Amino acid sequence: MTVAGPQAEDGAADDKDTLAAIFRRLIANTGPISVMYFMGESNARYYSSRDPLGEGGDFITAPEISQMFGELIGLWLADVWIRAGRPDPVHYVELGPGRGTLARDALRAAARHGLAPKVHFVESSIALKTIQIDAVPQAQWHYDLSTVPTEGPILLVANEFLDALPVRQLVMTPAGWRERMVALEGKRFVGVAGDRPMDAAVPEALRDAEPGTLIETTPGAAAIVSEAAGRLVEQGGAALFIDYGHDAPRTGSTLQAVRAHRKLDAFEQPGAADLTAHVDFATLADVALSRGCRWLGTVGQGAWLRDLGIEARAQSLTRSSPEHGDAIAAALDRLTAEDQMGTLFKVMGLAAPNWPDGAGF
Repeated sequence: MTVAGPQAEDGAADDKDTLAAIFRRLIANTGPISVMYFMGESNARYYSSRDPLGEGGDFITAPEISQMFGELIGLWLADVWIRAGRPDPVHYVELGPGRGTLARDALRAAARHGLAPKVHFVESSIALKTIQIDAVPQAQWHYDLSTVPTEGPILLVANEFLDALPVRQLVMTPAGWRERMVALEGKRFVGVAGDRPMDAAVPEALRDAEPGTLIETTPGAAAIVSEAAGRLVEQGGAALFIDYGHDAPRTGSTLQAVRAHRKLDAFEQPGAADLTAHVDFATLADVALSRGCRWLGTVGQGAWLRDLGIEARAQSLTRSSPEHGDAIAAALDRLTAEDQMGTLFKVMGLAAPNWPDGAGF
């Protein structure tokens, strides 16, 4: 399999400090690098250097589309917390909180029902931290979950976080399964099959797949869901993982790059475009169950938001601000319609063994 495109980070001439140039030197000296390494290093540089969100950035996430999204998440969290007996202390934990918009809206809605948790952001981007401080000044920041307090339940939210974690791609060749690598063709990055057998890493049901079959795994996503599920079992609480992906196993590459709201070849601008892949929610549900955590279900974002009352909330906002009625209707459609985010985006709910079910599942 070969995918190629012109390379120049930030559209400029090749420079020794661009990630593209660094990758070229590395490949020239040591040979092809894995897709997983290419994606991981690309996103590490991309997110550390900019605020990618909004009309002036590269993409827009659901919290930036409408306050309704964050508000309903806050109400969902408040509902399960109330039915769990209002435990205290309780911690709101968000993975990859973007500009802090979701947390701000969710915490405002939750506070109306008595939920005022301690706030913890898991964030590594300095550029985004400076924005988050203004949005949610009471937050505490963490590099990973290991330093989040272990006393008291956690209410964890991860919106469009897992899709940016590096995927490992395995491709079936006439000689057997191999890891998909990134090589050089001139100055262009191309995807090629590696030379090391990888059959042992492939589920037995796919061992004899047709040549050309490609599967993706995301070790980082599995590790994070496993850690979060373990925390829920030990501390109590509930979690929402919201992302675009699939709820049944499938094959094929889902790796894509986006810059300035436009899709690019995945290898075109390493470090200057957002690289993502579809989340395999079926596998992640199994990971959570293996830790003894409760899987509440995985449903489409549109159906979940409608069950939580987004249409009634949109009507209320329109009555309060009729001059914004068209914008509110457009946001509602974008968040819930099947041809927008409603079906492609999924919501996976988890809960501690002794915590109640959550609405919408």
